[in-house]
Amino acid sequence: MTTLNPAGIPDAFWRDPVERAKSDPAAFGELYDRYAGQIYRFVRARIRDDGLAEDITAEVFLSALRHIKGYRDLGRPFSCWLYRIAVNAVASHYRRQRSALSLDDQLGLVSPLLDPLDEVVDRERLRTIWQAVDGLPAQQRAAMILKFSEDMTMEEIGAVLGKSPAAAKLLIYRAMQRLRRELAPAEPLALAS
Repeated sequence: MTTLNPAGIPDAFWRDPVERAKSDPAAFGELYDRYAGQIYRFVRARIRDDGLAEDITAEVFLSALRHIKGYRDLGRPFSCWLYRIAVNAVASHYRRQRSALSLDDQLGLVSPLLDPLDEVVDRERLRTIWQAVDGLPAQQRAAMILKFSEDMTMEEIGAVLGKSPAAAKLLIYRAMQRLRRELAPAEPLALAS
């Protein structure tokens, strides 16, 4: 049962910033503050340029603001809707630019205790893997980024991509199989004695 305040407005309206944003664009700022960081990180993981990632993130939120009245709560977090807009914005960028970019030149995931040579090898291995991810089909690439860069569950990935969790898992599985084939070490050459 929906409870109404004395003005006859549902209490959920005051608690839910999404509902407020549907009728008051100024309330959209609360949603922006809550989700801008994670959407930016997702876009930045896909686009190497900070300024461009900021621009695309702004496009995502402008699009969300324009279409907020059509948003329907389907039982998924609001962020899933934003991620879906972000996936489409990144895809549109690549369609416009037609350039292949590496995902991760700036991932600083090395331990400070590593030997410098090990650090170089690890960075090169990471770069090679993310470059191979860049070559995957768009849906597989997005699923891999959401899984390994954003650490999302299969349910969340499915919601972002508009697929079931099982379909998201299949995308990850197929991407991993393809990467294993592409990144398998070449057959060692027999040295002539």
